[in-house]
Formats: sequence, C-alpha cells, structure tokens
Amino acid sequence: MLSDLKYPKISIALATEFKQNNAARNLTKKDYPILSCFCCGLVSSLLIACGDNESSHQSAPRVDQAMTVTVISAEPIHMPMSLETIAQTEGAKEIEIRPRVGGILLKRLHTEGAAIKAGQPLFLIDPEPFQNALTEANALLREQNIRVIRAQSEENRQRQLLVEHFISQRAYDMAKTDLAIAEAALQAAKVRTKQAELNLSYTTVKAPANGVTGRAQFSEGALISANSSLLTTLTQLSPIWARFSFSDNEVARFGGHLNEKNVHSVKMILPDGSEYQQEGKINFAASKIDPLLATQQLRATFENTDQRILPGQFVRIRVTAGESRTVYLVPQIAIMTSDLGRYVYVVNEHNAVMQRPVSVGDWIGKDWIILDGLNAGDRVVVDNLIKLTPGKPVAPKLRDIALPSSANAASINQ
Repeated sequence: MLSDLKYPKISIALATEFKQNNAARNLTKKDYPILSCFCCGLVSSLLIACGDNESSHQSAPRVDQAMTVTVISAEPIHMPMSLETIAQTEGAKEIEIRPRVGGILLKRLHTEGAAIKAGQPLFLIDPEPFQNALTEANALLREQNIRVIRAQSEENRQRQLLVEHFISQRAYDMAKTDLAIAEAALQAAKVRTKQAELNLSYTTVKAPANGVTGRAQFSEGALISANSSLLTTLTQLSPIWARFSFSDNEVARFGGHLNEKNVHSVKMILPDGSEYQQEGKINFAASKIDPLLATQQLRATFENTDQRILPGQFVRIRVTAGESRTVYLVPQIAIMTSDLGRYVYVVNEHNAVMQRPVSVGDWIGKDWIILDGLNAGDRVVVDNLIKLTPGKPVAPKLRDIALPSSANAASINQ
C-alpha cells in the first residue's frame, strides 16, 4: 500500500530514520504506544494527500469538450460600392474683411467670434476727412450747375442772333461748344460727388454675408490702409463644405469619374465616430485626375444650421456610388488577420470550426463589407475567437437579435 502513495520515498526515509533512533535510544514497552500514534498519523496524512490528488484529476474538464460560441447567419444584401476617405471642412464662404478707404480705426462695432448678419456694421473708420471731401464735391457740383445754366443761356441767345443774321455761324458754334464743355464738366462733378459719398459710406465697414467673425487684427486707434489691411475674417457656417479626394484606383472601383449625377449618397462621420444626421451632396467634382497626387478632387455640401460642424475639422466622408452588387456584412470583431490575409471562423455541418479566407471592402458603422469568401447561410463565429483552432468542435448558438448592419444596408439601398 505504501508503494502506491504519492510520497513513498519520504515515508521509507522517515521509517528508516525512526528505526535508527529507536535502536539508539533502546525503546521500552512504554514507548510503543507513542510510536504507534506517530505512524498512524503519518499514514493518514499521506492517504489524504493522495485522495486530494485523485479527486483533482477526476474534476478536470475534458480537452475535447465542445465550447459554446455565438454565430450569425450570413445573409446577402445588394448595395452599391461604398468607400470612406478623410476630408476637411471649410466654410461655404470664407471672406477677408478689408477696408475700402484708409484712415484711423475709431471703433470696433461687433463682438469677436460672434454670429453676424449681412449688412451689420463691423468697424468705424474716422469719417471726418471723407465728410469734408463730400462737402467740397457738393460745392463744386453746384458751381458747375451754374456754369451749365449760363452756357445754355448764351447758346440760346446766340441762336436767336444767328437767325436774325446779326452774328456769324462761327460765333454760334463757339457758344454751342462752351455749353457742351460745361455739361461734360457737370457730369464729372456728379461722379466726384458720388465717389465722395461712397468713400464716406465705406468708413463704416459692414459684413458682406451672414457668418461668424474671426479675431480682430487691428486695435482701435490704429492707422489702416485701403484694400490692404486685413481687419478680420468672416466664415459662413451653413452650409458647410467638406473637401476630399479619391485615388485613381478607387475611382476605377466606383466605375469611373465621380460627379453629382452618379453619386448615390454622401455621409459624414464625425471625429467621435457618430454619423452626421444631414446627408450631403456633391457640389464640385474635378474633371480630371490630379497628375501630381493621382487623385480626383471632390467637394460636398452639408446643411449646418445648428453650427455643429466648424471649418478646419477633419472628418470622414462615406461616398456610395456605382452599380449594386451582392455583399455580406459581418461585425468587425469577427474578422481575423494572419500572414496570409483576413479570414473568419465558420462552423461547418459537423459543428466544427474552420478558417475561411475573405476579401473585405470598407466599413459601415461597426460592420465590415465582405466582398468575397462567404456564402448565403454560412454560420460565422463572433465571439471566443481567441480560443478557436481549425477543427475544434463547438456548440453554436445563433445570435437572437438581427444584424445591426441591416438597417444601414436598407438606408444605403434607398
């Protein structure tokens, strides 16, 4: 029995050592009960240890026991080609506010960074010099009006004298010429007066469109120059534009040159991963491929009434175009990657997993578009992927809820 114990060598060694000690001490009959208790306790401890070891081996699970996994049924859907790319937003109108007249900047009439209506005053330039110029122009205009009246009177008098043959034709022609010169000078005086009025009105710099102003570049009291000093900027936020591009290979996957006619939908994915609620439209498509970047430049417009999108943001644009084709949507977590490419685990008819190489397209939300490699009805594993190996038996459990991609696919097809 001792030969089957877990620690036979230890028990034999203890017994040998005890025998040697017994011989050395010349034990008496009174010591035998103590020896019997010691040996019984040792044997009991060894038997308990062996029993625990055997029970631990019996409770270990079987290596070939089927593992429960969640699967989805691959269902084909019809959808056009869809690709995503990085885009940068910009205002539909980005205007540099510059003064049309120079002078001393007296006052800033708006709040920096605030929303501005078209025609709202932004800055005030010292108007006094321009008011004086307008007064002078009005005086010259009145003077020229009097000159014209006098020239008209002289021309009428000379005409009467010519009819009565009191003067020569040459004298009348000179009077007529003086009248024409006076009338031309009157027109020039009117133009100068109008220009003086415009210059005076330009001393109040107004917003040319609705938008949001930037930081003011000049403080009050600064001397600014006409047409060159940049006072501030004005950006129109609604609609907002997004500039992006596709490579020539991607354009070929769409079936050729992209434009507003063959693009089915344009959607914006915000930096936080959410999809912008407003769908966009293509408002510019380059007619050729850029020879330096080998890309086609495009631009889409989006409504931005709540001003949620700001110019300069980096977002993602998803463009859907081309003819419809049959694809599969699989959660991103189910796609595995190896040295040979991407693959998924599929449960066969014997409830064993097998690797299936797949060709993937782009993302739609949390799903990946599978272009090739799956068949209708394939059971694709979506959890416990790290524990799987080819040929491992599993207990597949069909996911109760529908694929989250079905709603996205339906919206794309519409």
